[in-house]
Amino acid sequence: MWQSRWQNLVDDLDYEDEFLAAAQIVQEKLLSRVPENKIRPRLAPTARLAELLGDPQKSYRVIHVTGTNGKTSTVRFIDRILRELGLRVGRFTSPHLVSLNERISIDGEPVTNERLVSIWSEIEPIVEFVDSELIAAGDEPLTFFELLAVLGFAIFADAPVDVLVLEVGMGGEWDATNIADGDVSVFTPIGMDHADRLGETIAEIATTKSGIIKAGSIVVSAPQSQAAKAVLDAVAAERAEKIFHYGSDFEVESSVGLGFGQELALRNIAGSYVELKFPILGLHQAQNLALAVAAVEAFIGGGEQRLMDDVVRAATADMSSPGRLQIISPEPLIIFDAAHNPAGAEILVEALNSVLPGRAVIGVVSVLAEKDARGILGAFASRFDSIILTQSSSARAIPSEELELLAQDYFDFDQIEVEPKPALALRRASELAEQIPGAMVIATGSITLIGDLMSYVQLDEEEDV
Repeated sequence: MWQSRWQNLVDDLDYEDEFLAAAQIVQEKLLSRVPENKIRPRLAPTARLAELLGDPQKSYRVIHVTGTNGKTSTVRFIDRILRELGLRVGRFTSPHLVSLNERISIDGEPVTNERLVSIWSEIEPIVEFVDSELIAAGDEPLTFFELLAVLGFAIFADAPVDVLVLEVGMGGEWDATNIADGDVSVFTPIGMDHADRLGETIAEIATTKSGIIKAGSIVVSAPQSQAAKAVLDAVAAERAEKIFHYGSDFEVESSVGLGFGQELALRNIAGSYVELKFPILGLHQAQNLALAVAAVEAFIGGGEQRLMDDVVRAATADMSSPGRLQIISPEPLIIFDAAHNPAGAEILVEALNSVLPGRAVIGVVSVLAEKDARGILGAFASRFDSIILTQSSSARAIPSEELELLAQDYFDFDQIEVEPKPALALRRASELAEQIPGAMVIATGSITLIGDLMSYVQLDEEEDV
């Protein structure tokens, strides 16, 4: 029955369009479920579905990444180094900016619509069976993220990949990705976010995130607060083979500005790497790179085997991190950054003060309702000269008029403008920047805002061709 449904869907379409249309239907089926911002603290349903599919997540090695900020960038950096080593790499990230396909990447490219449709058609009958089991037991059907994680695992097994670089959706212990066993557990900086689900203190949040540490694994950690480090050390001592910390075991030794990038020297676990051309702004991104190199050193040789200079240099020179201090236009200078919590906002401000000091900043800002809008706006107020408040396409976005009321506690009246439509807000900010010598535009506050603006910029470029 399910095979005929798919065949009927594509019979009257040409080769290119058939998979686009079918892929859109797959996405609609996924998005019709409980959304990822309402993740259920459970693993059994995800494990059950994976078991019935032959546990695809066990068919390759895994580097598992969690933390509060910097996860996606770190995952992308690890992925790029592994590919330079000649491995076939799967990459699972969340959320996406423009297309859901971005979340499931093979060899650096988003999964094709054809592969997405093909694997979904194979697993959908089993999904329906597990849903029926859950409903019969008085539980809720598989959620969006539970299903997306298993779909990704199945796609990577089908590829097949040698290694999966796997980003946690939320937390760690009960996140759907945690049915996979990471050979290396990577922790980006842990801060306050999703306190209603992960814990009300750094220690509680770190405890939840430490759930990805598996027996015999190697742990690699970014700079952490004393509370988070204590938790990671305790859990690693109980389960892991060893743990490596930024600062004591590896670090960025030097960073020199290089146009819109930087030249780096890293002291890492197994050796040092110098004269690295890194085309990404921000010391925090350099630290994410050091973390990524450490993770690969841990994965390849337990932290005892140095990577070849040519590998690290080639991979680093070719790295990117869309939506993270990403330069969209040099004149006027427009930067997109997906800072969506106070810690991320503070990191953004620190990066601007370090890399682009003294330049006037016009912010284009949207914030989701479940986020600490006051904390985000307060951080921006220390660096932004003016702000245009807008509203991303997410149903969870704070209405721009409500955001204005919050912003009035941090910005003067004449520093604030409101434009609900993101594309018009960006255009208005660009016009203002052109009137002020050296001014730049920073679009930030929400990942969904960056996704909206990415789509707008891409459409604008296509129309100009």
